[in-house]
Amino acid sequence: MTARVAVITGAGGGIGRASAIALSRRGYRLVLAGRKQAAIDATLAMLQHPDASITVPTDVTVAASVQALFDQAIAACGRVDLLFNNAGVNLPDTPTDVVTEADWRRIIDTNLTGAFLCLQAAFRVMKAQSPQGGRIINNGSISAHSPRPDSIAYTASKHAVTGLTRSASLDGRAFGIACGQIDIGNASSTMGARMQHGVRQANGSIAPEPVMDVSEVGEAIAYMDSLPIAANVQFMTLMATAMPYVGRG
Repeated sequence: MTARVAVITGAGGGIGRASAIALSRRGYRLVLAGRKQAAIDATLAMLQHPDASITVPTDVTVAASVQALFDQAIAACGRVDLLFNNAGVNLPDTPTDVVTEADWRRIIDTNLTGAFLCLQAAFRVMKAQSPQGGRIINNGSISAHSPRPDSIAYTASKHAVTGLTRSASLDGRAFGIACGQIDIGNASSTMGARMQHGVRQANGSIAPEPVMDVSEVGEAIAYMDSLPIAANVQFMTLMATAMPYVGRG
């Protein structure tokens, strides 16, 4: 065991689950957070070292729930070396003028406020523990750079996550806290798998897009945290090689 402790939000499937599996293979002790107990328990059962890890049902939009997550992480593991700030939600394609206030607030509350609350709680723990410090990796998106059509709430939230990353990277320096971001395009998670069946392009056409195996995201997270704390991947873009993002696709 490496004795490194990682908290993963959104660990009940997709990118969170893939990251948990990759880190478990490297001997991490994991604190798996998610809204659905059955889903995070299913992730736990897939780990190479399930007995070294715990599950904590968590609503990242509620400060008390986030605090309880980190309290349980400390009680079970003694410290937190890595937060993978991964929990997020999206909407079906929705024109800007018909996005409801409720949907806007749900996206911002989860993707932005939830990410902030988890980052803030991690800061408090990492500043107080000995040895001091740790690493935070925020899950951004290709949408943090370039939007898809009819995605205003999700795109705005992911642009804002980049602001969280930059500010936390600066504010964490004095305490040995490194903060980076991974921007993922077309992984074969539940959210990304629809790309293979055809999605709307900027010109209005519908076209299938290539995807990459979601396990590659887990490997990337493991790499980002393999560096010494004196080195940081500030931003990583990990995407299906042939997806329409760079240039004209």
